[in-house]
Amino acid sequence: MISTDLHSAKFRKSSLSTSGNNCVEVATNLPDLVAVRDSKDPSGPTLAFTPAQWRSFIGRVNTGAFDA
Repeated sequence: MISTDLHSAKFRKSSLSTSGNNCVEVATNLPDLVAVRDSKDPSGPTLAFTPAQWRSFIGRVNTGAFDA
């Protein structure tokens, strides 16, 4: 399990998201950690990934691996 202080995390939404709060926010400014949270619940739980895990996930998304 990754343990870190997320107070300095700078979360951002995708530029492709609409003005609503139905998306995820990602923080990539932390050393050795990518944090992901629900934009509707910014003080709620946060998922944590290593940069390699995050790159692998994004790569699979971009190739359509999770398309229905």
